[in-house]
Amino acid sequence: MLSNQHPQRVMPTQEADERGVKAADWDQKTEHPSSPNTPLGSSSSRESTIEQSSEKNAQASPPQRPFASDPPLDESKPSAPSRAFLQRSQIYCSSQVSTNHADILLLWCCVISGLVDSTIYNAFGTFVSMQTGNTIFLALGGATPDSTSKPYGWAKSFVSIACFCLGCIVFSHMTRLLGNLKRSTLVASFLSQTLIIFVATIVVQCGAVNGSLDSITDDIDWYTIVPIALLSFQSAGQIVGSRALNLSEIPTVVLTSMLHDIFTDRNLLARDNVKRNRRVLAFFAILIGAICGGFIGEETTRMQIPLWIAGALKLIITLAWAFWPEKQTSAV
Repeated sequence: MLSNQHPQRVMPTQEADERGVKAADWDQKTEHPSSPNTPLGSSSSRESTIEQSSEKNAQASPPQRPFASDPPLDESKPSAPSRAFLQRSQIYCSSQVSTNHADILLLWCCVISGLVDSTIYNAFGTFVSMQTGNTIFLALGGATPDSTSKPYGWAKSFVSIACFCLGCIVFSHMTRLLGNLKRSTLVASFLSQTLIIFVATIVVQCGAVNGSLDSITDDIDWYTIVPIALLSFQSAGQIVGSRALNLSEIPTVVLTSMLHDIFTDRNLLARDNVKRNRRVLAFFAILIGAICGGFIGEETTRMQIPLWIAGALKLIITLAWAFWPEKQTSAV
């Protein structure tokens, strides 16, 4: 007889579950291999293994270096906008200024000459711009040393003439070297004149030289040679500037030749005569400056006040040259 006992069989669902567990373990083992001592499916062990491998790779790989063909970085070089600004500034400073209406600035130089000359003459009995008068003083000092009231006045006039000639040499060579009409040349010339006026004024202001017009009684105080020399030197820059601008009809420091040119002009009565107009205006500019200098000195009794005003005017002229229109060149 056949036995009624059948072999025990596993349910289909249980077999499927066991196969799923084995497949999941195999996937984890292939994706994240672990050491033999590490149980499968341990997440903390896998993370530590990954970190250790990344550290080994970082230690094994050498630090990155720039290619040999790459140029070295020079941090001292200016950036592109800075280089462009410097280039534009250089072109602007080396450009030539226009001479149109430049006579206006020279007429103000005439006012400065009258202002300074009248002040210095009231204080020290000599000129710093009008060298014709100084030549006469120099001659009288040597010819009549006993009869003149200022036997040492010739020394101050001699210093003024010598420093004026020295200024002509310096400013003319500087102008030829840098370029007559270059903006940088005119700015440098008039800026140096401005600084010299301020230095002479400071010498008087600080008390090194007596600046009280009502108390200067000595024939000569040798310290007075300092402001006389400085102011005579800077006044030469004005006439050099007028020559550089081709405006010789406004010499700014000479009256005799200017009066001659006015009244010997064939077109003196012509309606349109630019040079005659400039000479006449220059004459009155010097005259007005001298009147202002005498009036200010009389009211304040201090010679440094007109000198401060002259320095301020010269500074304004310097700034005007810095922003003066550029000379227009026609294309050929």
